Amino acid sequence: MNSIKLLGQSLMARDFDRQVAELQVRISVLNGYTALDIPVTQLVE
Repeated sequence: MNSIKLLGQSLMARDFDRQVAELQVRISVLNGYTALDIPVTQLVE
């Protein structure tokens, strides 16, 4: 949860549905950064 707060420290939206959407965007950004760091292993014969 701490990593999510670092992307903006607080939610900007006041409406609950917009807060949910804002969190989903933050999570997708974090998942994108995580995907960049995952190693791809290949079989060497």
